[in-house]
Amino acid sequence: MQISRRTAIKAAAAAAGLSAFPLRSASAAPLAAPGGTTLASTMLRGPAGTGGYMRVVSGPGEPHVVREDLGAKALPGRVGTRSSLVSFAQLTDIHIIDAQSPARVEYLDRYNDGPGSSLIFDAAYRPQEMLTAQVSDRVVAAVEQVGRGPVSGRPLDFVICTGDNTDNCQLNELRWHIDVLDGKTVRPGSGDPAKWEGVHDQDPITYDIHYWHPDGTPQGKADDEARALFGFPTIPGLLAAATRPFTPHGLKRRWYTCYGNHDGLVQGNFPESFQLSSFATGPAKVFTLPAGVSPADIANGDPTVAPALANAPARAVTADPTRKVVSRTETVREHFTTGGVPLGHGYTSQNVADGTAYYSFDMAPNLLGIVLDTVNPNGESSGSLDRKQLDWLKAKLAATTDRYVVVYSHHPIASLTNRIVFVDDPTPRVLGPEVRDALFASPNVIAWVNGHSHINRIIPQIRPGGGGFWEINTAAHVDWPVQARLLEVLDNRDGTLSIFGTIIDAAAPLAYGGNLGSTTALASLGRELAANDPQERDADRRGKVEDRNVELLIKAPFRIASQAPPPKAPPKAPLKAPPSGDSLAATGLQSGVAAAGAAALAAVAFRHRRASRPDQNLPPGDPA
Repeated sequence: MQISRRTAIKAAAAAAGLSAFPLRSASAAPLAAPGGTTLASTMLRGPAGTGGYMRVVSGPGEPHVVREDLGAKALPGRVGTRSSLVSFAQLTDIHIIDAQSPARVEYLDRYNDGPGSSLIFDAAYRPQEMLTAQVSDRVVAAVEQVGRGPVSGRPLDFVICTGDNTDNCQLNELRWHIDVLDGKTVRPGSGDPAKWEGVHDQDPITYDIHYWHPDGTPQGKADDEARALFGFPTIPGLLAAATRPFTPHGLKRRWYTCYGNHDGLVQGNFPESFQLSSFATGPAKVFTLPAGVSPADIANGDPTVAPALANAPARAVTADPTRKVVSRTETVREHFTTGGVPLGHGYTSQNVADGTAYYSFDMAPNLLGIVLDTVNPNGESSGSLDRKQLDWLKAKLAATTDRYVVVYSHHPIASLTNRIVFVDDPTPRVLGPEVRDALFASPNVIAWVNGHSHINRIIPQIRPGGGGFWEINTAAHVDWPVQARLLEVLDNRDGTLSIFGTIIDAAAPLAYGGNLGSTTALASLGRELAANDPQERDADRRGKVEDRNVELLIKAPFRIASQAPPPKAPPKAPLKAPPSGDSLAATGLQSGVAAAGAAALAAVAFRHRRASRPDQNLPPGDPA
């Protein structure tokens, strides 16, 4: 992800790309299926209670807002003449987290606490992180419960995840993600299944007030800051409940995926390596900076920090080979071990052979989806493309003359700023403006759907001379407001298309009600904790009203002669991985690696420091 997820939102209308075109509610024509969406009601932060702690409350529904920024006009007769082309759901920034992993650097996050903090070590810890698998399940359940476009009533043709499906580039996180979407039983815990080994537990030596401890305060210790300052509850037994096996709802339709920086880089910033994988799977977890090293030393890039961190204090934890850090090729191949469709979830055997993660797929009879890989394998959270991928994109667009095109990626255009190259391959990376211009050259492109920023935002990308495409950026599952987006493309039969975007909340009640025995209740608690993240309390990642439920008008590049019925789900293919690459059977890398791993994590910290500086063109408030 890009920049700092914890900086307060300050984006103005200009930063969101709004033009002078008026905004208004859409036509009051009946909607086919508004139930279960924020058209009917939405979930909001409630009033602050003790310590400022907020419960989740129900708010009124929000109608679609018409956007004419690209110059196409919303003609009054379109409601009676339009026909559906496609309907689908976007999931993004799920961040399923192994909250016990030794490869995480929660101990750096504390330096964001308090007034005047520099916000350079954030996104390493969240109080809700032990419940990310349960939350993901209930977002999937919301998609399935709605099941169709609320405007057209067309059954959802597919679901797409636009990256950061995992948090720390680990095999176990990846398996949990795939299994949650497939509806296969998941146990979202690692290490010793009989106990929690991480910053949230009651270990008397490593107990730290900077982290929320749901079981309460150990004897002789001070209350943690989450409870003492921010009103967080005490919930004994939560950690055990969070790692209990559960069977997810699962998707009953085809789903596709994109590659995000947290899927391909450790902590979303650092290239996978033997040292980091060994540290992740090993028996030692660093819990604090060593004596003589300060946050300022790390922030300033002091070269003496890396060797010092190799001797940082660490606690013993249970080694676990499933925490293995995975490469791009391994990630792609793992999507062929699935009970869902299509086999590979968009990835192909050619992706495995080439070590790539970009592809195209048929969205519907008249629409082509193009999925980009925007992760720079050289490191840092911002994105870019290599030249070969751009050439592939241009060729794919040139060959597509009779269908509309929707592009998908993890990073938005404003975050494609990563220029880092390998020493042995100094070929310049392709940045956002060049990719955008390649899309401008093809009139078939109507939208670019992405994530990464953890905020709902709609940006009109206006082509010089007129027209252009819509950039649709959707909030995360891991952070408040825990939402996904339904998207529908309709042909108005008047020379325009309407792209409807409708926000949905996770399918979980407003409060967990003290129930730790239900996955649905745990997801409710996870969402409530996200709403109260002390470093996120002032952020409103719901976006503006014109960034949530929207009707986006665009001139039709050409007229489609006929409408075909929605495609049926393809039959399930035999679950066989492509015959290339090594087996993903995890290997034990458990011993003698604490020093090497800590030194590698020091490099992660330096990478994180560099990556947390805001992109010049991206509004503040985006995550790192």
